[in-house]
Amino acid sequence: MESVHTPVLLHEVMTFLDPQPGDFIIDGTVDGGGHAAAIAEVIGPEGKLLGLDWDEQLLERTRKRFADKKNITLLHGNYADLPEIMREHDLEKADGLLVDLGFSSEQLEASGRGFSFGEAARNEPLLMTYDDSRTPVWQILREESEEALANIMYEFGGERMSRQIAKAIKDRGRRQPIMTAGALADVVREVLPGRYEHGRIDPATRTFQAFRIYANGELENLKTLLKNLSEVLKHGGRVVIITFHSAEDGIVKRAFQSLAKGSNIEIVTKKPVGATREEIKENPRSRSAKIRAAKII
Repeated sequence: MESVHTPVLLHEVMTFLDPQPGDFIIDGTVDGGGHAAAIAEVIGPEGKLLGLDWDEQLLERTRKRFADKKNITLLHGNYADLPEIMREHDLEKADGLLVDLGFSSEQLEASGRGFSFGEAARNEPLLMTYDDSRTPVWQILREESEEALANIMYEFGGERMSRQIAKAIKDRGRRQPIMTAGALADVVREVLPGRYEHGRIDPATRTFQAFRIYANGELENLKTLLKNLSEVLKHGGRVVIITFHSAEDGIVKRAFQSLAKGSNIEIVTKKPVGATREEIKENPRSRSAKIRAAKII
C-alpha cells in the first residue's frame, strides 16, 4: 500500500485553483493530504487551509502528516455542510475550494468497510459507507428490489449489464446473504464475460462504484455543494472539482452553466480537462479523472 496517496491532476489543480501566499483555501475531500500538501506549500504560514473528510480513520492519519502545521485545520465532516461548518468555526469565505470526488488507494486497500473488490479486502464487511449513519450496502442488496438494484448500477456506475448482475445478486442472496466485499465481487465476475471492457478494468469496478456513490448519497451532496458556492467562496474565489464518473461531471457541468447564466460565476474550463498520458501511465487511477473550474463573480 502507498504510504502517501498520489493526488490526481496536481498540476491542473494548482493552475486552476491558483493559490497565493496568505490565501484561505478549503480542501473539501482532504483524503491523505496530497493536494493539501502542495496547496499549503504555496499559501505559506500566513495562509490557512481547512481540510474536510468523511472518513475518520483516514483523517487521523492525515492529521499526523500535518501535525506541525498550525495553519491547517482538519475536520471530520461532509463538504455538503460547508456553510454550517464555516459558521460554526467562525471562518470567513474562502479564496479557493477544491473537491476531489475520487477515492484514495488508502480507502480502497485498508478501509475495513468493504470498499474494494481486491483480494486483500475480500473478507471485509460489505458496508461501503464512510460513517455508520448510512445504510450499509449488504442491507441495500437485501432490501431493494431487483429492478432498483439494476437502476442503481446503471445510473451511478454506467454498468450496461446491470440487469443481469441484479438478477444474480438476488439469486445468490436467496441462497446466502451477500455480506462481504469478496462475495459481491464474485457474483459480478461470474456474470460478466471474459475480457470485460477489453481487460482495462476489473469487472466489479462499476458495480462497486455505483453502490458506494448510492450508499453515501454522493450525487446529492455534490448538488448541495454547488448550490452553496456563494456562501463558501468570496468574490473572485475559485472552485475546482475533480470527477471520475459521467453522472458527477454532468452535475458539475449543468450547475456551472446555470450559475454562469445568472452571472454568478465565470466558467474557467470550457471543456473538462483530463489527465495527460504521462500521468495515466504513472497513476492509472487518474485515467477517468476530469477537472472543471470556475470563478465567483
